[in-house]
Amino acid sequence: MKPRIAAVVTEYRRNSHADVIVSKFLEGFPTDDGRVEPEVDIVSMYMDQVSERDMGRTMATAHGVTIYPSIPKALCQGGSDLDVDGIFLIGEHGDYAWNEKEQHLYPRKFFFEQICGTIAAAGKPIPVFSDKHLSYNWPDAKWMYDRARELGIPFMAGSSVPLAWRSPYLEYELETDIDAAVSVAYGPTDSYGFHTLELLQCMIERRKGGETGIASVQCFEGADVWKASSKGLFDRELADRAIRKISNREKGPLEDHCENPILFLMTYRDGLKTASLLVNGYARGWAFAARRGGEIDEMEVTLPGDPHAHFSYLGLNIHSMFLTGEPRYPAERTLLVTGALEALLDSRYQGSRELETPHLDIVYESYTASPIRPTGERPSGASLGEG
Repeated sequence: MKPRIAAVVTEYRRNSHADVIVSKFLEGFPTDDGRVEPEVDIVSMYMDQVSERDMGRTMATAHGVTIYPSIPKALCQGGSDLDVDGIFLIGEHGDYAWNEKEQHLYPRKFFFEQICGTIAAAGKPIPVFSDKHLSYNWPDAKWMYDRARELGIPFMAGSSVPLAWRSPYLEYELETDIDAAVSVAYGPTDSYGFHTLELLQCMIERRKGGETGIASVQCFEGADVWKASSKGLFDRELADRAIRKISNREKGPLEDHCENPILFLMTYRDGLKTASLLVNGYARGWAFAARRGGEIDEMEVTLPGDPHAHFSYLGLNIHSMFLTGEPRYPAERTLLVTGALEALLDSRYQGSRELETPHLDIVYESYTASPIRPTGERPSGASLGEG
């Protein structure tokens, strides 16, 4: 019998994260090498909200998935005992409040508490994947990570960005000397800020000595970004080299097109300094650059449109964990990026004050076996909806 999976989601509509992840587990993963059929079955689902654009009920009916009125019932398939072999937690999209720091208050920790309560009562630690950052606040995120460890839950989290197409393909060996690094992206500060930081982190966690944690952060916005550049607070050459790798961008200087840039500065506990930029109005893409001695590495990351095949590669890594019980990459990465993003938004809210982050003393080693990701530089075949 195939492993049985429960999907716990906030909202399931076209192009929501529930759609671009769960739908692929129902219908197959489009990849560069063709469509890959899942070896697990989605058997139950909990949807917290049903909008006028809902597609979750239609998909559930088409694929024989039962929708339950609560998370425990979905995990127990209507009974009183845990009755699935793996769980998605997709707390992204839906009608939830925002706070004054422009954070979207998704109920990820509330959902995870119920998941963990059901697992703890059963005494059966099954794999759980939590989409995007763990929570909008550090205490909840740390609780989620600690509770998963306490219960022995195989746990993965994060986004599709580290698993997308890289041009040129770049994967650092463990123990690589990295002197400085920059990531560049666009989009909303909370949701896409996470992606931008995770792109950076998935590369620099492979540096010499492994990950040591973050000592301090600082966030600048608007004209203050250009002032920070003129003061040499970040490696502008690296930033420009990364930006030039993005295919979809305007011509001319960044300052002429980007009215309200966002700059994330981070100093790591081992002394590494990094910068991440959101350059709305100038570019719509993703890039990374790093300085290693006298060399500079540059890389564009491609996230294609329909059928959003970068989520196929995210899904295949989740799929692997569901089958083997072994996460493909460390949850500590997502924990660190979650805490860094919250601290950076605090810095922004407090007028760009530099904040020390002793709580982000998260030490971990990156993976040894690479996760499943495309090796071509651009999407092809079924990844583009062909065939």
